[in-house]
Amino acid sequence: MITISLCMIVKNEESVLARCLDSIADLMDEIIIVDTGSTDSTKEIAARYTGRIYDFPWNFDFSAARNFSFSKATMDYIYAADADEVLDQTNRERFLSLKRTLLSEIEIVQMKYVTKNSLNTVLNFRDEYRPKLFKRLRCFTWIDPIHETVRLDPVVYDSEIEITHLPQSLHSKRDFHGFQLAFKNNGALSKKLHRMYARELLMTGDLSDFSDALPVFLHTAADPASDNDRIRESACVLTHFYRITDNAREFFKYALKDIAVEPCSEICYELGEFYRSAGDYDEAIIWYYNAVYETAPILNVHFHGDLPLSRLAECYKALAVKERLVQMQKEYHKKALEYRRLSTQWQLPADEMDT
Repeated sequence: MITISLCMIVKNEESVLARCLDSIADLMDEIIIVDTGSTDSTKEIAARYTGRIYDFPWNFDFSAARNFSFSKATMDYIYAADADEVLDQTNRERFLSLKRTLLSEIEIVQMKYVTKNSLNTVLNFRDEYRPKLFKRLRCFTWIDPIHETVRLDPVVYDSEIEITHLPQSLHSKRDFHGFQLAFKNNGALSKKLHRMYARELLMTGDLSDFSDALPVFLHTAADPASDNDRIRESACVLTHFYRITDNAREFFKYALKDIAVEPCSEICYELGEFYRSAGDYDEAIIWYYNAVYETAPILNVHFHGDLPLSRLAECYKALAVKERLVQMQKEYHKKALEYRRLSTQWQLPADEMDT
């Protein structure tokens, strides 16, 4: 049986920490809690489970805090958990079974991350694999009988363990500040952070968040070194911002660039929103339909599903009210009811690996 160090970084988690630790503490061989500046009873609650509590001055660098917590681990594997996660009984049993049977050559175990409530900022799927269990020390191995080389890719195992994510509030404002700070310090965002920033904006951002983000995505759009993925992500953010600020010229500038190359659901939805707000329901229907049936999303799967479906229902209902011919009114009402049904029945895809 392998041994496991639980490594957590926490700050002001008094409302959820005990819930998390009650669900996993007995599965661990040591518990390491790194506190980054709590002003509530977080450290007192942690002390009920472990004496391995460390302070780490917060510098808005989650990686630095995580690395510090990992440096304190001494067991075979390290389990990285957040305070708002929970393992139910079924998955506790799966975890224990994994602990008893895990092969020593496996270096990373992925587990399904499931956000049960509406406080979802980045997930496009009902469950999404994330690396959660890490071998503490890695042994490098030579491979290939000729032209031998060291194996660089880790051995990853996708488990059936489901981690329930139960946040009590959105962390978007904190995240947006972090993205801004990274851009300020480095002059650009990595491919991963750029994508996460755009995705979180489209899922939870308000006007002030988009205004703050404008320099980042204008920089990407104008930078000749930007790759196609980042250019498309920028187009999604910029079209949304310019639509909600009634700047039609800039709105179409970025929307049409995306449409001309490879249209995505997000841009089609924004075009639908533009024409719906102008009262042109026939044109709006075309773009909402394209968002659902003719394109794919690149950031937010809701722009490919329930959002345009519900808008299609609204547009057909509006057309029915305006229509004088009884037969056409009936047809519009029928379509409105059908799209309303589809929008209410729509669900997130099962997981990223199934799409």
